[in-house]
Amino acid sequence: MTEDINKLLQPIYRRAENPVSRRAWLRAAGLGFGALGLSAMMGEEALGLAASLSSVNDGNNNLNPLAPKVPHFEPKAKRVIFLFMHGGPSSIDTFDPKERLIRDHGKPLPIKRPLAFADGKVGPLMKPLWDFKPGGKSGIPVSDLFPNIRDCVDEMTIIRSMVGEGVDHGAAMLQTFTGMSNFVRPSMGSWALYGLGTENQNLPGFITIKPTLSHGGAKNWSSAFLPGAYQGTAIGNSGLKVDDIKNEPIEYLLSKHLSPDEQRFELEMLQNINRRHKELHKQDPQLEARIQAFELAFRMQTEAPEAFQVDKESDATKKLYGLDNPLTADFGWQCLLARRLAERGVRYIQCTHSYKWDQHEDLYNLHNKNAREVDKPIAGLLKDLKSRGLLKDTLVIWAGEFGRTPVSESGDGRDHNPYGYTIWMAGGGTKAGFVYGATDDIGYHAVEDRMHIHDFHATVLHLLGLDHERLTYQSSGRNFRLTDVAGVVAKKIIA
Repeated sequence: MTEDINKLLQPIYRRAENPVSRRAWLRAAGLGFGALGLSAMMGEEALGLAASLSSVNDGNNNLNPLAPKVPHFEPKAKRVIFLFMHGGPSSIDTFDPKERLIRDHGKPLPIKRPLAFADGKVGPLMKPLWDFKPGGKSGIPVSDLFPNIRDCVDEMTIIRSMVGEGVDHGAAMLQTFTGMSNFVRPSMGSWALYGLGTENQNLPGFITIKPTLSHGGAKNWSSAFLPGAYQGTAIGNSGLKVDDIKNEPIEYLLSKHLSPDEQRFELEMLQNINRRHKELHKQDPQLEARIQAFELAFRMQTEAPEAFQVDKESDATKKLYGLDNPLTADFGWQCLLARRLAERGVRYIQCTHSYKWDQHEDLYNLHNKNAREVDKPIAGLLKDLKSRGLLKDTLVIWAGEFGRTPVSESGDGRDHNPYGYTIWMAGGGTKAGFVYGATDDIGYHAVEDRMHIHDFHATVLHLLGLDHERLTYQSSGRNFRLTDVAGVVAKKIIA
């Protein structure tokens, strides 16, 4: 077959003084194989126009940027599942109870109000709108919003002292995912993939399920100046229902017209052209990343369809995640798919509940609805991972882009609060049944063991076996890292 391909390409090679562009060949060839559906992996913008490739040789003198790499030290976690609550859940109504807010409900804010997002319709202190009850053997209090998650609190480290700078969603989300609120930088998933590679060469190493297209959109899973092979692969988006994507999570993954042999033949034609061009232009990392993207996309046809077949799970498993209930089926599908991808070696997986948690008003009704949609699926994920022996080396993160204020807005709403809010982690080498940090007595500012977003990123990388100060990439003449020039590992939370 190789001889046949080379014969076909000889007329093209002879026209060196007026060669056909690769882009023209892509248009003319009409390849038809499923890879062409992966535009996020092949577009020049998605490739990040990388300055160089930091990769591993596959033994055939080809660079494989996704090959597994040796971590800096022994990791606690092999993979990450990030459960993102877009909009900003209220910490003082979920995981950070404040007795003073109950006592001083209706009184004026006793401190000077810091920079806020919304200045109008600001009211007095407002007590938590749900009761808190102790959970598990640890007795950590969790509000009645999350009764199923409360049953799993013994697996969790509750971090009550998160701090960021963004008071608006866009800045706060960029900082949460990339470490920077005002510049385009590689996302945490891209940094993890760059540092470690991935265990499964037939699936993307970084997958984001139903991500939001607002408040930064693709920048939140972008590889930016890192090589394009580390870009996140999006499965659908937040504007689609599960029924719209579950039968074909990646569009055109399987060709309806060509056999695998025919697709391989056409791919080899294209790759020979690319490799010929690469020989003429030795410093072309974008082209190398494109070659690898085509190869990965072709390989995905052998494994990705089966990985996405959530319906093959047992009825008991689907019920555990809430797939039997229309209210929980959407996020339940995301969480169950995340587990399936995790056990198949995907390095970094993100699930997004979007865009629902931004309650400037009607917080009681809308937080109730939001929590009912995710409570059972998240608890199901934790229980399922533990029963399969995966939780010990899978780091599960639950977070929004910020919390909400202790004062009311427009009745029973709350404004954005990046100065002291709560996230939690489970598994992956974190302490079980543990509370880290604290906010002041009204829940506005972190005052004990403050964890800035840079510290959060440093800690996640540490759990993955990566030193955040050593994980660098040179771009525009300087070394960059996820944590910029800051970041301290929160060693108290590590088991």
